[in-house]
Amino acid sequence: MPPRARLPSPPPSQLLLLLLLSMAFAAQAGQPAEGHDYSDALRKSILFFEGQRSGKLPPDQRLRWRGDSALRDGAAEGLMLSPCRAGGPDRRLLRRRRQHKVRLPMAFTATLLSWSVIDFGRNMGDQLGEALRAVRWATDYILKATAVPETVYVQVGDAFRDHGCWERPEDMDTPRTVYKVNRAHPGSDVAGESAAALAAASIVFRFRDPAYSRRLLDRAVEVFEFADKYRGAYSSSLRPLCDELLWGAAWLHKASRRREYREYILRNEQILGAGDTINEFGWDNKHAGINVLISKEVLMGKAAYLESFKNNADSFICSLLPGMSTLQTGGSNMQHVTSLSFLLLAYSNYLSHSGTAVQCGGSAASPAELRRLAKRQFPRRIHHRGSSLPSVRTHPARIGCKAGSKYYLSPAPNPNLLVGAVVGGPNTTDAFPDSRPYFQQSEPTTYINAPFVGLLAYFSAHSHP
Repeated sequence: MPPRARLPSPPPSQLLLLLLLSMAFAAQAGQPAEGHDYSDALRKSILFFEGQRSGKLPPDQRLRWRGDSALRDGAAEGLMLSPCRAGGPDRRLLRRRRQHKVRLPMAFTATLLSWSVIDFGRNMGDQLGEALRAVRWATDYILKATAVPETVYVQVGDAFRDHGCWERPEDMDTPRTVYKVNRAHPGSDVAGESAAALAAASIVFRFRDPAYSRRLLDRAVEVFEFADKYRGAYSSSLRPLCDELLWGAAWLHKASRRREYREYILRNEQILGAGDTINEFGWDNKHAGINVLISKEVLMGKAAYLESFKNNADSFICSLLPGMSTLQTGGSNMQHVTSLSFLLLAYSNYLSHSGTAVQCGGSAASPAELRRLAKRQFPRRIHHRGSSLPSVRTHPARIGCKAGSKYYLSPAPNPNLLVGAVVGGPNTTDAFPDSRPYFQQSEPTTYINAPFVGLLAYFSAHSHP
Protein backbone atom coordinates (compact mmCIF):
# COMPACT_ATOMS: atom_id res chain seq x y z
CA MET A 1 0.00 0.00 0.00
CA PRO A 2 1.52 3.39 -0.94
CA PRO A 3 2.12 6.01 1.74
CA ARG A 4 -1.00 8.07 2.49
CA ALA A 5 0.74 11.07 3.95
CA ARG A 6 4.14 12.66 3.81
CA LEU A 7 5.57 15.10 6.31
CA PRO A 8 8.35 17.61 5.72
CA SER A 9 11.66 15.78 5.93
CA PRO A 10 13.67 16.90 8.97
CA PRO A 11 17.38 16.22 9.38
CA PRO A 12 18.25 13.74 12.15
CA SER A 13 19.22 16.56 14.50
CA GLN A 14 15.65 17.85 14.33
CA LEU A 15 13.92 14.58 15.21
CA LEU A 16 12.95 15.76 18.66
CA LEU A 17 11.35 18.83 17.15
CA LEU A 18 8.97 16.61 15.22
CA LEU A 19 7.01 15.27 18.20
CA LEU A 20 4.33 13.98 15.90
CA LEU A 21 1.46 13.44 18.30
CA SER A 22 -0.07 10.74 16.14
CA MET A 23 -3.00 10.13 18.44
CA ALA A 24 -6.00 8.28 17.09
CA PHE A 25 -8.56 10.36 18.96
CA ALA A 26 -7.77 13.44 16.88
CA ALA A 27 -7.63 11.51 13.63
CA GLN A 28 -11.14 10.21 13.97
CA ALA A 29 -12.45 13.72 14.20
CA GLY A 30 -10.77 14.39 10.87
CA GLN A 31 -9.51 17.74 12.06
CA PRO A 32 -5.96 19.03 12.14
CA ALA A 33 -4.44 19.83 15.51
CA GLU A 34 -4.19 23.60 15.25
CA GLY A 35 -3.70 24.17 18.96
CA HIS A 36 -2.41 22.11 21.82
CA ASP A 37 -4.78 21.25 24.63
CA TYR A 38 -2.21 19.51 26.78
CA SER A 39 -4.70 18.79 29.57
CA ASP A 40 -6.99 16.95 27.19
CA ALA A 41 -4.05 15.11 25.64
CA LEU A 42 -2.88 14.11 29.12
CA ARG A 43 -6.28 12.65 29.92
CA LYS A 44 -6.30 10.69 26.69
CA SER A 45 -2.71 9.47 26.98
CA ILE A 46 -3.53 7.96 30.38
CA LEU A 47 -6.83 6.54 29.15
CA PHE A 48 -4.89 4.67 26.45
CA PHE A 49 -3.55 2.26 29.08
CA GLU A 50 -7.04 0.99 29.81
CA GLY A 51 -7.17 -0.33 26.25
CA GLN A 52 -4.10 -2.44 27.00
CA ARG A 53 -5.46 -4.21 30.05
CA SER A 54 -5.94 -7.94 30.29
CA GLY A 55 -7.57 -9.96 33.04
CA LYS A 56 -10.81 -9.18 34.84
CA LEU A 57 -11.64 -5.59 34.07
CA PRO A 58 -12.89 -3.38 36.91
CA PRO A 59 -16.39 -1.87 36.98
CA ASP A 60 -14.97 1.60 36.32
CA GLN A 61 -13.29 0.53 33.04
CA ARG A 62 -13.83 3.50 30.74
CA LEU A 63 -13.03 1.98 27.33
CA ARG A 64 -16.22 -0.05 27.17
CA TRP A 65 -15.40 -1.88 23.94
CA ARG A 66 -12.83 -3.96 25.85
CA GLY A 67 -13.82 -7.07 27.78
CA ASP A 68 -12.23 -9.60 30.15
CA SER A 69 -9.36 -11.64 28.70
CA ALA A 70 -6.54 -14.03 29.66
CA LEU A 71 -8.26 -14.93 32.93
CA ARG A 72 -6.35 -18.19 33.41
CA ASP A 73 -2.86 -17.01 32.56
CA GLY A 74 -0.35 -18.86 34.73
CA ALA A 75 -2.85 -21.47 35.93
CA ALA A 76 -0.73 -24.32 34.56
CA GLU A 77 2.06 -23.23 36.92
CA GLY A 78 -0.28 -22.74 39.85
CA LEU A 79 -0.14 -18.96 39.40
CA MET A 80 -2.62 -16.23 38.60
CA LEU A 81 -0.75 -13.90 36.25
CA SER A 82 -3.69 -11.59 35.72
CA PRO A 83 -4.49 -8.70 35.58
CA CYS A 84 -1.79 -7.30 33.38
CA ARG A 85 -1.17 -4.73 30.69
CA ALA A 86 -0.66 -6.56 27.39
CA GLY A 87 1.37 -5.25 24.53
CA GLY A 88 4.86 -4.45 23.47
CA PRO A 89 7.54 -6.17 21.47
CA ASP A 90 9.15 -9.50 21.92
CA ARG A 91 12.89 -9.80 21.51
CA ARG A 92 12.76 -11.91 18.38
CA LEU A 93 10.22 -10.04 16.28
CA LEU A 94 10.88 -6.42 16.99
CA ARG A 95 8.29 -4.01 18.28
CA ARG A 96 5.19 -5.84 17.08
CA ARG A 97 2.31 -5.46 19.49
CA ARG A 98 0.85 -8.90 20.18
CA GLN A 99 -1.46 -10.60 22.64
CA HIS A 100 1.36 -12.16 24.64
CA LYS A 101 2.63 -10.41 27.74
CA VAL A 102 6.31 -9.48 27.62
CA ARG A 103 7.73 -8.26 30.89
CA LEU A 104 10.73 -6.12 29.88
CA PRO A 105 8.86 -3.41 27.91
CA MET A 106 5.91 -3.63 30.30
CA ALA A 107 8.13 -3.15 33.36
CA PHE A 108 9.85 -0.23 31.62
CA THR A 109 6.40 1.28 31.05
CA ALA A 110 5.72 1.04 34.80
CA THR A 111 9.07 2.64 35.62
CA LEU A 112 8.47 5.57 33.28
CA LEU A 113 4.89 6.08 34.45
CA SER A 114 6.19 6.21 38.01
CA TRP A 115 8.94 8.66 37.06
CA SER A 116 6.29 10.81 35.36
CA VAL A 117 4.26 10.90 38.58
CA ILE A 118 7.32 11.52 40.76
CA ASP A 119 8.55 14.49 38.73
CA PHE A 120 5.31 15.84 37.25
CA GLY A 121 2.46 14.46 39.34
CA ARG A 122 1.85 17.90 40.84
CA ASN A 123 0.96 19.08 37.32
CA MET A 124 -1.54 16.30 36.60
CA GLY A 125 -4.53 17.87 38.30
CA ASP A 126 -7.60 15.64 38.25
CA GLN A 127 -5.71 13.05 36.18
CA LEU A 128 -3.32 12.16 38.98
CA GLY A 129 -5.69 9.53 40.34
CA GLU A 130 -5.96 7.90 36.90
CA ALA A 131 -2.17 7.91 36.55
CA LEU A 132 -1.83 6.24 39.95
CA ARG A 133 -4.31 3.55 38.92
CA ALA A 134 -2.31 2.95 35.74
CA VAL A 135 0.89 2.50 37.76
CA ARG A 136 -0.79 0.19 40.25
CA TRP A 137 -2.35 -2.00 37.55
CA ALA A 138 1.16 -2.71 36.27
CA THR A 139 2.89 -3.14 39.63
CA ASP A 140 0.18 -5.47 40.93
CA TYR A 141 1.07 -7.75 38.05
CA ILE A 142 4.82 -7.43 38.61
CA LEU A 143 4.28 -8.43 42.23
CA LYS A 144 2.49 -11.58 41.06
CA ALA A 145 5.19 -12.35 38.50
CA THR A 146 7.94 -12.09 41.15
CA ALA A 147 6.15 -13.89 44.00
CA VAL A 148 8.30 -17.05 43.75
CA PRO A 149 11.78 -16.47 45.26
CA GLU A 150 14.63 -16.26 42.72
CA THR A 151 12.17 -16.57 39.85
CA VAL A 152 10.65 -13.98 37.54
CA TYR A 153 7.87 -14.91 35.14
CA VAL A 154 8.79 -12.94 32.06
CA GLN A 155 6.34 -13.82 29.31
CA VAL A 156 2.92 -15.38 28.80
CA GLY A 157 1.97 -16.62 25.35
CA ASP A 158 3.58 -18.28 22.35
CA ALA A 159 5.04 -15.45 20.30
CA PHE A 160 5.22 -17.31 17.00
CA ARG A 161 1.74 -18.81 17.26
CA ASP A 162 0.36 -15.48 18.36
CA HIS A 163 1.97 -13.66 15.43
CA GLY A 164 -0.02 -15.91 13.07
CA CYS A 165 -3.37 -14.69 14.41
CA TRP A 166 -5.31 -11.46 14.20
CA GLU A 167 -7.97 -11.86 16.86
CA ARG A 168 -9.43 -9.95 19.79
CA PRO A 169 -7.86 -10.37 23.23
CA GLU A 170 -11.22 -11.68 24.42
CA ASP A 171 -11.04 -14.52 21.84
CA MET A 172 -7.44 -15.61 22.39
CA ASP A 173 -7.01 -19.35 21.82
CA THR A 174 -3.30 -19.62 21.12
CA PRO A 175 -1.15 -21.35 23.78
CA ARG A 176 -0.67 -19.28 26.93
CA THR A 177 2.78 -20.71 27.61
CA VAL A 178 4.52 -19.26 30.66
CA TYR A 179 8.23 -18.41 30.46
CA LYS A 180 10.44 -17.64 33.43
CA VAL A 181 13.99 -16.84 34.44
CA ASN A 182 15.60 -18.42 37.49
CA ARG A 183 18.98 -19.46 38.84
CA ALA A 184 19.52 -21.99 36.04
CA HIS A 185 18.30 -19.62 33.34
CA PRO A 186 19.07 -16.07 34.49
CA GLY A 187 17.61 -12.87 33.13
CA SER A 188 19.31 -9.90 34.76
CA ASP A 189 17.85 -7.51 32.21
CA VAL A 190 14.19 -8.28 32.83
CA ALA A 191 14.71 -8.83 36.56
CA GLY A 192 16.68 -5.57 36.86
CA GLU A 193 13.93 -3.64 35.07
CA SER A 194 11.31 -5.27 37.30
CA ALA A 195 13.27 -4.14 40.36
CA ALA A 196 13.48 -0.62 38.92
CA ALA A 197 9.72 -0.53 38.31
CA LEU A 198 8.90 -1.72 41.82
CA ALA A 199 11.36 0.71 43.44
CA ALA A 200 10.12 3.68 41.41
CA ALA A 201 6.50 2.85 42.23
CA SER A 202 7.39 2.57 45.93
CA ILE A 203 8.29 6.28 45.79
CA VAL A 204 4.96 7.07 44.10
CA PHE A 205 2.99 5.38 46.88
CA ARG A 206 5.28 6.25 49.81
CA PHE A 207 2.80 8.68 51.37
CA ARG A 208 -0.32 7.67 49.44
CA ASP A 209 -0.29 4.02 50.57
CA PRO A 210 2.65 3.36 52.92
CA ALA A 211 1.95 -0.37 53.36
CA TYR A 212 1.82 -0.95 49.60
CA SER A 213 4.96 1.16 49.16
CA ARG A 214 6.88 -0.96 51.66
CA ARG A 215 5.72 -4.12 49.92
CA LEU A 216 6.94 -2.79 46.58
CA LEU A 217 10.32 -1.76 47.94
CA ASP A 218 10.87 -5.03 49.79
CA ARG A 219 10.12 -6.98 46.63
CA ALA A 220 12.35 -4.69 44.57
CA VAL A 221 15.26 -5.48 46.92
CA GLU A 222 14.65 -9.23 46.56
CA VAL A 223 14.33 -9.14 42.79
CA PHE A 224 17.44 -6.99 42.39
CA GLU A 225 19.47 -9.38 44.54
CA PHE A 226 18.39 -12.22 42.28
CA ALA A 227 19.19 -10.22 39.13
CA ASP A 228 22.68 -9.36 40.34
CA LYS A 229 23.55 -12.70 41.91
CA TYR A 230 22.70 -14.74 38.83
CA ARG A 231 23.94 -12.58 36.00
CA GLY A 232 22.87 -13.27 32.46
CA ALA A 233 20.57 -11.68 29.92
CA TYR A 234 17.21 -13.05 28.89
CA SER A 235 18.01 -11.27 25.63
CA SER A 236 21.64 -12.41 25.53
CA SER A 237 21.57 -12.81 21.76
CA LEU A 238 21.14 -9.03 21.43
CA ARG A 239 23.48 -7.58 24.06
CA PRO A 240 26.00 -9.01 26.54
CA LEU A 241 25.73 -6.33 29.25
CA CYS A 242 22.64 -5.57 31.31
CA ASP A 243 22.39 -1.84 31.95
CA GLU A 244 19.16 -2.70 33.80
CA LEU A 245 21.33 -3.69 36.79
CA LEU A 246 22.67 -0.15 37.08
CA TRP A 247 19.20 1.22 36.32
CA GLY A 248 17.66 -0.93 39.05
CA ALA A 249 20.37 0.07 41.55
CA ALA A 250 19.80 3.76 40.76
CA TRP A 251 16.08 3.48 41.49
CA LEU A 252 16.70 1.43 44.64
CA HIS A 253 19.14 4.05 45.86
CA LYS A 254 16.59 6.77 45.19
CA ALA A 255 13.84 4.81 46.93
CA SER A 256 15.74 3.45 49.92
CA ARG A 257 18.74 5.78 50.40
CA ARG A 258 20.78 2.72 51.36
CA ARG A 259 24.54 3.00 51.09
CA GLU A 260 24.86 -0.43 49.48
CA TYR A 261 23.19 0.80 46.30
CA ARG A 262 25.34 3.92 46.13
CA GLU A 263 28.42 1.72 46.44
CA TYR A 264 27.03 -0.68 43.85
CA ILE A 265 26.60 2.17 41.38
CA LEU A 266 30.15 3.39 41.91
CA ARG A 267 31.61 -0.11 41.74
CA ASN A 268 29.77 -1.07 38.56
CA GLU A 269 29.79 2.23 36.67
CA GLN A 270 32.50 1.10 34.24
CA ILE A 271 31.66 -2.60 34.26
CA LEU A 272 28.08 -1.97 33.17
CA GLY A 273 29.00 0.77 30.71
CA ALA A 274 27.37 3.87 32.18
CA GLY A 275 29.83 6.05 30.29
CA ASP A 276 29.30 4.40 26.92
CA THR A 277 28.34 6.88 24.23
CA ILE A 278 24.89 5.49 23.53
CA ASN A 279 22.46 8.36 23.16
CA GLU A 280 19.32 6.28 23.37
CA PHE A 281 16.68 5.68 25.96
CA GLY A 282 13.98 3.06 25.73
CA TRP A 283 12.85 -0.32 26.97
CA ASP A 284 16.00 -1.96 25.58
CA ASN A 285 18.62 0.68 26.44
CA LYS A 286 18.75 2.64 29.69
CA HIS A 287 22.12 4.43 29.38
CA ALA A 288 20.82 7.99 29.01
CA GLY A 289 18.13 7.48 31.63
CA ILE A 290 20.62 6.19 34.20
CA ASN A 291 22.83 9.25 33.81
CA VAL A 292 19.96 11.75 33.96
CA LEU A 293 18.37 10.06 36.97
CA ILE A 294 21.59 9.93 38.98
CA SER A 295 22.57 13.46 37.94
CA LYS A 296 19.74 14.94 39.98
CA GLU A 297 21.65 13.97 43.14
CA VAL A 298 24.73 15.78 41.88
CA LEU A 299 22.84 18.89 40.81
CA MET A 300 21.12 19.09 44.18
CA GLY A 301 24.57 19.07 45.86
CA LYS A 302 23.99 15.70 47.53
CA ALA A 303 26.39 13.41 45.70
CA ALA A 304 29.56 14.98 44.34
CA TYR A 305 31.09 11.50 44.11
CA LEU A 306 28.67 10.78 41.24
CA GLU A 307 29.93 13.72 39.14
CA SER A 308 30.89 11.40 36.27
CA PHE A 309 27.21 10.58 35.72
CA LYS A 310 26.41 14.28 35.40
CA ASN A 311 29.22 14.64 32.87
CA ASN A 312 27.70 11.77 30.90
CA ALA A 313 24.25 13.37 31.11
CA ASP A 314 25.62 16.72 29.90
CA SER A 315 27.23 15.03 26.91
CA PHE A 316 23.97 13.25 26.13
CA ILE A 317 21.95 16.48 26.32
CA CYS A 318 24.44 18.32 24.12
CA SER A 319 24.20 15.56 21.51
CA LEU A 320 20.47 16.27 21.13
CA LEU A 321 20.79 19.97 20.47
CA PRO A 322 20.15 21.15 16.89
CA GLY A 323 23.33 21.10 14.86
CA MET A 324 25.08 18.68 17.19
CA SER A 325 22.93 15.56 17.05
CA THR A 326 24.21 12.17 15.97
CA LEU A 327 21.02 10.44 17.08
CA GLN A 328 20.06 7.36 15.11
CA THR A 329 16.67 5.72 15.55
CA GLY A 330 15.02 2.47 14.61
CA GLY A 331 11.66 1.70 13.05
CA SER A 332 9.52 3.25 15.80
CA ASN A 333 10.62 6.88 15.77
CA MET A 334 8.06 8.01 18.33
CA GLN A 335 9.55 5.72 20.98
CA HIS A 336 12.68 7.85 20.80
CA VAL A 337 10.84 11.15 20.53
CA THR A 338 8.74 10.69 23.66
CA SER A 339 11.44 9.07 25.80
CA LEU A 340 14.23 11.47 24.87
CA SER A 341 11.93 14.48 25.20
CA PHE A 342 11.02 13.25 28.66
CA LEU A 343 14.70 13.16 29.64
CA LEU A 344 15.22 16.66 28.23
CA LEU A 345 12.35 17.99 30.32
CA ALA A 346 13.38 16.15 33.49
CA TYR A 347 16.97 17.35 33.16
CA SER A 348 15.89 20.92 32.48
CA ASN A 349 13.97 20.89 35.76
CA TYR A 350 16.96 19.54 37.66
CA LEU A 351 19.11 22.28 36.14
CA SER A 352 16.53 24.94 37.07
CA HIS A 353 16.47 23.85 40.70
CA SER A 354 20.26 23.97 40.85
CA GLY A 355 20.52 27.27 38.95
CA THR A 356 22.87 25.85 36.33
CA ALA A 357 23.03 25.23 32.57
CA VAL A 358 24.60 22.60 30.32
CA GLN A 359 27.95 23.53 28.82
CA CYS A 360 28.16 22.31 25.22
CA GLY A 361 31.53 23.19 23.79
CA GLY A 362 31.79 26.97 23.75
CA SER A 363 28.10 27.61 24.45
CA ALA A 364 25.64 26.95 27.24
CA ALA A 365 22.15 25.46 26.93
CA SER A 366 19.78 26.87 29.51
CA PRO A 367 16.94 24.92 31.15
CA ALA A 368 14.45 27.02 29.16
CA GLU A 369 16.15 26.03 25.91
CA LEU A 370 15.90 22.36 26.81
CA ARG A 371 12.21 22.75 27.62
CA ARG A 372 11.59 24.43 24.26
CA LEU A 373 13.37 21.57 22.54
CA ALA A 374 11.14 19.07 24.34
CA LYS A 375 7.94 20.87 23.27
CA ARG A 376 7.80 20.81 19.54
CA GLN A 377 3.43 18.19 15.76
CA PHE A 378 -3.29 11.47 12.69
CA PRO A 379 -3.70 7.79 11.80
CA ARG A 380 -6.89 5.77 11.48
CA ARG A 381 -5.74 2.23 10.73
CA ILE A 382 -3.46 1.48 13.66
CA HIS A 383 -1.80 -1.90 14.17
CA HIS A 384 -3.87 -2.97 17.18
CA ARG A 385 -6.04 -6.07 17.34
CA GLY A 386 -8.67 -4.90 19.81
CA SER A 387 -9.11 -1.57 18.05
CA SER A 388 -9.25 -2.98 14.50
CA LEU A 389 -11.72 -5.84 15.13
CA PRO A 390 -15.42 -5.46 16.01
CA SER A 391 -15.79 -5.35 19.78
CA VAL A 392 -17.39 -8.17 21.74
CA ARG A 393 -20.27 -5.81 22.49
CA THR A 394 -21.14 -5.23 18.84
CA HIS A 395 -20.08 -8.69 17.59
CA PRO A 396 -20.60 -11.22 20.43
CA ALA A 397 -19.76 -14.22 18.24
CA ARG A 398 -16.16 -15.40 18.35
CA ILE A 399 -13.74 -14.22 15.65
CA GLY A 400 -11.16 -16.96 15.12
CA CYS A 401 -7.42 -16.82 14.63
CA LYS A 402 -7.48 -16.51 10.85
CA ALA A 403 -10.94 -14.96 10.56
CA GLY A 404 -9.49 -11.67 11.71
CA SER A 405 -7.23 -11.42 8.66
CA LYS A 406 -9.89 -9.65 6.61
CA TYR A 407 -9.97 -6.87 9.22
CA TYR A 408 -6.18 -6.74 9.34
CA LEU A 409 -5.98 -6.16 5.58
CA SER A 410 -9.07 -3.96 5.31
CA PRO A 411 -8.57 -0.34 4.19
CA ALA A 412 -11.44 0.70 6.47
CA PRO A 413 -10.64 2.70 9.62
CA ASN A 414 -10.54 0.83 12.93
CA PRO A 415 -14.05 0.50 14.39
CA ASN A 416 -12.93 1.02 18.01
CA LEU A 417 -11.24 4.23 19.02
CA LEU A 418 -8.12 3.58 21.07
CA VAL A 419 -8.11 6.95 22.75
CA GLY A 420 -4.68 8.44 23.39
CA ALA A 421 -2.64 5.95 21.36
CA VAL A 422 0.67 7.24 20.02
CA VAL A 423 1.95 5.15 17.12
CA GLY A 424 5.45 4.60 15.76
CA GLY A 425 5.37 7.55 13.38
CA PRO A 426 7.11 8.25 10.04
CA ASN A 427 9.71 5.84 8.68
CA THR A 428 13.32 6.61 7.81
CA THR A 429 12.26 8.26 4.53
CA ASP A 430 9.75 10.36 6.47
CA ALA A 431 6.72 8.63 4.92
CA PHE A 432 3.78 7.51 7.05
CA PRO A 433 1.78 4.61 5.59
CA ASP A 434 -1.54 4.63 7.46
CA SER A 435 -1.89 0.86 7.15
CA ARG A 436 -1.96 -1.95 9.72
CA PRO A 437 0.68 -4.16 8.05
CA TYR A 438 3.25 -1.36 8.43
CA PHE A 439 3.56 -2.13 12.13
CA GLN A 440 6.73 -0.10 12.73
CA GLN A 441 4.82 3.05 11.83
CA SER A 442 1.21 2.22 12.81
CA GLU A 443 1.63 0.31 16.08
CA PRO A 444 0.92 1.92 19.46
CA THR A 445 2.81 0.67 22.51
CA THR A 446 2.73 1.33 26.23
CA TYR A 447 6.39 2.33 26.35
CA ILE A 448 5.80 5.14 23.85
CA ASN A 449 2.95 6.56 25.93
CA ALA A 450 4.55 6.24 29.38
CA PRO A 451 7.10 9.09 29.09
CA PHE A 452 4.54 11.11 27.13
CA VAL A 453 2.39 11.29 30.27
CA GLY A 454 5.08 13.24 32.10
CA LEU A 455 5.63 15.60 29.18
CA LEU A 456 1.93 16.39 28.86
CA ALA A 457 1.55 16.86 32.62
CA TYR A 458 4.27 19.50 32.66
CA PHE A 459 3.12 21.39 29.58
CA SER A 460 -0.53 21.32 30.68
CA ALA A 461 0.56 23.45 33.63
CA HIS A 462 3.21 25.53 31.84
CA SER A 463 1.99 26.95 28.56
CA HIS A 464 5.33 28.69 28.07
CA PRO A 465 8.57 26.73 28.59
